[in-house]
Amino acid sequence: MVEDKSLGSRIFNYTNMFLLTIIALATVLPFLHVIAASFTTSAELAEKQFVLFPTDWSLAAYKYIFSTDTIFRSLLVSIGVTVGGTLWSMFLSILTAYGLSRKDLVGKRFIMFFIIFTMLFNGGMIPTFLVVKQTGLLDSLLALIIPVSINVFNMIILKSFFQALPDTLEDAAKIDGCNDFGILFRIIIPCSMPAIATISLFYAVTYWNTYMHAILYLNNSALWPVQVLLRQIVVLATGLNYDGSEFTDVPPPELTVKMAVIVVATLPVLLVYPFLQKHFTKGALLGSIKE
Repeated sequence: MVEDKSLGSRIFNYTNMFLLTIIALATVLPFLHVIAASFTTSAELAEKQFVLFPTDWSLAAYKYIFSTDTIFRSLLVSIGVTVGGTLWSMFLSILTAYGLSRKDLVGKRFIMFFIIFTMLFNGGMIPTFLVVKQTGLLDSLLALIIPVSINVFNMIILKSFFQALPDTLEDAAKIDGCNDFGILFRIIIPCSMPAIATISLFYAVTYWNTYMHAILYLNNSALWPVQVLLRQIVVLATGLNYDGSEFTDVPPPELTVKMAVIVVATLPVLLVYPFLQKHFTKGALLGSIKE
């Protein structure tokens, strides 16, 4: 294959590199500022506004956030909800997507209509709250999982991915004596790991960022996920009315605590993402394109 080294091609490549570099910097620099600002003093942050390399390093914001054991309890709650919710949602999504991907499913269009209908219309906040209350899920971590068990968009991506797999794989499995569950767990799932890893990341990020449902359904502060607790810490640090007696032993650094809260809230997702990155693009594209 002969490489095109014409002047126009080189200009095009250099232009792309320049534009992509600008976009990358515009994306990365704000987050680097957040990390650096979380390790600086409030006085320096107020003076410089934008910090990438702090002059006066300080851990005051993190000491304030972790000044109580409550934060560790909330982290455990969020980890439990994220892991349990992701496994549950993936289990339901895979079963639903596999069933709807079968060509011989009776009433397939009828079922798909009602599933897609929920993407456009839903019961709303108050009816959903009443359903959660009547089912006894209030003040239960299940209230953060059951009402959002399946994301229709994610399920449709999995369905499209399953449909794109060759029919010969299923035919060969049937010849070997596999039933539907055998085909799903021995053939379909192993061949669909890029899509499954991608959708798992989508679900995990959603559960990790749970905030509104926790506010609506959890009255017991011991069950608060980390996002809710971090919000309360920010409220206390900015001097608003909040009963934050657990944090009063340490003076809150107003300007840097917000930055530290962002780092604490996003760091776990950033640590998980590199392990799924190789599957992310492939899974998203293959699940959304059908030949």
